[in-house]
Amino acid sequence: MSHPEVGQRLASIKHVILVLSGKGGVGKSSCTVQLALSLASRGRKVGVLDIDLCGPSIPRMLGLEGRQIHQATAGWVPVFADSDKQLACMSIGFLLPNKNTSVVWRGPKKNAMIKQFLADVYWGDLDYLLIDTPPGTSDEHLAAVEYLQEWNPDGAVIITTPQAVALADVKKEINFCTKVGLPLLGLIENMSGFVCPHCAECTNLFSTGGGEGLAKHMDIPFLGRAPIDPNLVMLLEQEDKTVVPNVNDPDAEKIVTGSIVETYQHCELSKIFATITAKLEAGLEETKSEAI
Repeated sequence: MSHPEVGQRLASIKHVILVLSGKGGVGKSSCTVQLALSLASRGRKVGVLDIDLCGPSIPRMLGLEGRQIHQATAGWVPVFADSDKQLACMSIGFLLPNKNTSVVWRGPKKNAMIKQFLADVYWGDLDYLLIDTPPGTSDEHLAAVEYLQEWNPDGAVIITTPQAVALADVKKEINFCTKVGLPLLGLIENMSGFVCPHCAECTNLFSTGGGEGLAKHMDIPFLGRAPIDPNLVMLLEQEDKTVVPNVNDPDAEKIVTGSIVETYQHCELSKIFATITAKLEAGLEETKSEAI
């Protein structure tokens, strides 16, 4: 079935990437946010579409809770996370009466909501649209792939943690991508160690190397490892995203930036995700060159 209204929206977007994981709690949404912030810091215009309808966490992570979307003649206008309008977001969280409202929907209503997001949101010109999905291989994933497939999305970035229980479920997500013909752009091993904020020593809480081993076994590009960073946790939790987090000395004089995009550059993880993002973009360019 053709969905030309979706294609019209995607025509102004250069790259469409789904962020997937078969396991909940692996930090998929936080990785989506960091990919978006890294791309925005590289001068890219980025949109984040949150289709985790039952657990929309992107608005909180970007400091956009309580904001509302607006209806324009061209469609729904997304919420911007910075004054330069480099980073935009759309989520069902903006449509709920309050943050504690639960979404109790069956599959058909979820599918209709995802189609409306893809067809009605006026993103304008974007370099990247990152689609944050719920864990698993269920209605939301099938709907997104169905509506996007004829318009050739770039593919999926897979998120996992190093331990075997997560890797087992992530293998299923990889198999899902293979079955539906969604290219695999790479795998990120998240929570690969904990960086002590006092001595900077890295401790492997959940082991390490499992994601890299899985990527090698499944012949997927390995994008990198990301440890747990307490400063990132503080940044994503605090209301004011312009204040640089400092878990070592919370009482120290505050450093204030212009936006969350700038604040994130003060976190150690920004350096790691800069490398991950560079690998992702290089892979997309290589794929583009091979297609020519």
